[in-house]
Amino acid sequence: MELRGVIVLVCVLCLAHSTLQQDTSKKKNGKKVCLKGFKVPGKCFLSDPVKKSFHAASDDCIAKGGTLSTPLNGDENDHLYDYVRQTIGPQEHIWLGINDMLKEGDWVDKTGTSVRFKNWETDVTHQPDGGRSQNCAILSNPANGKWFDESCRAEKASVCEFMIV
Repeated sequence: MELRGVIVLVCVLCLAHSTLQQDTSKKKNGKKVCLKGFKVPGKCFLSDPVKKSFHAASDDCIAKGGTLSTPLNGDENDHLYDYVRQTIGPQEHIWLGINDMLKEGDWVDKTGTSVRFKNWETDVTHQPDGGRSQNCAILSNPANGKWFDESCRAEKASVCEFMIV
């Protein structure tokens, strides 16, 4: 009888663990939907306030079935900025899913495609300005959603994005 109780307990713990590990975007009637986080057309954003290096944050997003957020236009950038301000904090920065690691000055997304939309801060510091030492991009809340280049080893919060319909 005791063994049966242990087996039931293990099953309950496994079920609880798998429920907690489920992705942000789930399938419903064959479509992925945004169950938590913030929805923009075609994407679901989910914030992670834990500060990590660019590579660790990117790996965490991939493990969850998404990628680091990469705004495709000004409207998406504004939504991401507002979401970060509300969930992580008004003074925080987050990693974006873009870098120029392969070729200095050639900013690409996670697929290696050149980024078309850019929102670099150019009024005060004329970004990107870090040369070879700053190959990853961040969205800055204190700078109203403007982008800065940063050392990929720095530790920042992040937002994962998941494609939905």
